[in-house]
Amino acid sequence: MTSTTTLPMALPVEHRDRLMGLAHEVSFDAGERLFDEGRHADRFWIIRTGTVLLDMQVPGRRAAVIESLSHGELLGWSWHFAPYRWQLGAEALSPVRAWEFDAEAVRAMCARDPEFGRAVATWVGRVVAHRLQASRIRLLDLYAPYGSGSRG
Repeated sequence: MTSTTTLPMALPVEHRDRLMGLAHEVSFDAGERLFDEGRHADRFWIIRTGTVLLDMQVPGRRAAVIESLSHGELLGWSWHFAPYRWQLGAEALSPVRAWEFDAEAVRAMCARDPEFGRAVATWVGRVVAHRLQASRIRLLDLYAPYGSGSRG
């Protein structure tokens, strides 16, 4: 993912510090599901170590891996947009350590401080745009007759 979507570059220092004030550390074992498509999105994570695979359910086929995420990347954006349902699924490929955030607390902080809210919304919006493009390319590679055409 581009540096403007990873936490160190995505938010100004003062906003990043406020957000990190709500974080608590969590860990996941390799193979552990973090969330499933369609379920309630009530939290999100910033990955510290390890790798998480994002996947999408494809009718009549096994889930398609869309993207892998690692250090500094936002895991989960569905918490930011009603109806707060996961749009993808996620599974730890390796042991993962992450900072976890309660979505309701972050949304409340965004509502209280419009400048902070705009910064978070811009960050999340960049991530959504990147993931949409990654999903499109991956699904074309997997299922279109001639792939995405991005190779040349």
